[in-house]
Amino acid sequence: MPGVSVRGLSYEGRRQLAVNLTRVLSLYRPILDAYIIEFFTDNLWGTLPGSWQEALDGLTPPQLATLLLEVPREGEVVRYRSVWPLTLLALKSTARALAFTRMPGFQTPSEFLENPSQSSRLTAPFRKHVRPKKQHEIRRLGELVKKLSDVTACTQVVDVGSGQGHLSRFMSLGLGLKVKSIEGDQRLVGRAQHLDQELLQTLEKEDRRNPQGVQASPRRSPHHVVRWVDPTALCEELLLPLENSPRGGARVLLTGLHACGDLSVALLRHFSRPEVAALALVGCCYMKLSDPGGYPLSQWVAALPGSQLSYRLREGACHALEEYAERLQDEAPGLRTHCYRAALETAIRVARPELRRPGVQGIPRAHEIKIEQYVRRGLQRVGLDPQLPLDAAALGAQQAQENRVVAFFSLALLLAPLVETLILLDRLLYIQEQGFHAELLPIFSPELSPRNLVLVATKQPLGQAFSVLETEDG
Repeated sequence: MPGVSVRGLSYEGRRQLAVNLTRVLSLYRPILDAYIIEFFTDNLWGTLPGSWQEALDGLTPPQLATLLLEVPREGEVVRYRSVWPLTLLALKSTARALAFTRMPGFQTPSEFLENPSQSSRLTAPFRKHVRPKKQHEIRRLGELVKKLSDVTACTQVVDVGSGQGHLSRFMSLGLGLKVKSIEGDQRLVGRAQHLDQELLQTLEKEDRRNPQGVQASPRRSPHHVVRWVDPTALCEELLLPLENSPRGGARVLLTGLHACGDLSVALLRHFSRPEVAALALVGCCYMKLSDPGGYPLSQWVAALPGSQLSYRLREGACHALEEYAERLQDEAPGLRTHCYRAALETAIRVARPELRRPGVQGIPRAHEIKIEQYVRRGLQRVGLDPQLPLDAAALGAQQAQENRVVAFFSLALLLAPLVETLILLDRLLYIQEQGFHAELLPIFSPELSPRNLVLVATKQPLGQAFSVLETEDG
């Protein structure tokens, strides 16, 4: 997918991109602010220009994937059944032209060509207990951190929000880095320590079977610390050297794999400390950012008209465009749930007008039941009488608009990467406003990891060294 490469933008170019993004998001904010479950209650289809309705009405999910999201099947020829309005074509072009490119230097992760469940680039001990998605992530980020640590002469890595420690284990026991793991959940830390010991025992058995392959230096497990990191305050634990660090204190590299919400903000703020030499951050869960406080961080973006991002926009930025396009191409039955939930919202407001957008516990295999059954089960889940009288004709008319509901949701998803781009651009500018250096690299396969952009920051310019960090998979 085309898009903007951060490496090709000067500081002024990044600031101008922020200006362009806020203007475009302001223009299309009604689509982004809309909740798809209010498709019928708020007549969302009627809010679109008539020419857009004419172009999109009747398109099947695969056609939406190909024509609107521009994610055709391999070898598929894109053919429009009618002339689309220039305003809709402009939306498509703008959405793709202003978003950061998410395509890494490889098309398909070569590590899964032989077996889609096992990375060929990780040995069996490091794959145990780790799902394929996470195998891909810990290997790619771990290897980048190792290269970044080497070029910035860091003495230790601090993995913040380390969870069960899969990344920390790979970096320490697989790549030989000195690693401190920070996690706020005692249960996860206990699980991580158990997995550390299990992996060490496995590696020791392999050493006994193959004594010639034993490494010269002893293996070091991650050093685990139970600590909740406050994004608004300094956490000294992140900066303290490990016991076996050389004199003169630590030279720290901070990293976080899918650091949720304000945890990303905490890492960005700690980067200004003199002990921190480098940062490799993959954020996620933008809707959990504090408002204000978590966004915007840079002075430039904060001063731009229209830079404010509501919870709805930040939540939408976390959707997986590539995964949804695949569902459209496959005409996944679950797409019907958009329409069913919107019909349920209508029934809820008829019964209780003041009850809006209540959370509804998932209804198993919803796409396999009739719309009336879904609505009755949904009413019961929000504490309403499931036997309330329903208008069968109205429900039938709503179900007939199933593809319209999917089309509107696809429009919002087309724009969602612009929101993520603005959030990440704000972080880049925040680092640069402090006089430091920051880049953004697509590191994971977007089909596996929707949040696949890593923010790399250093105190000194790396120049050509960044090309080392961008090496493709073999």
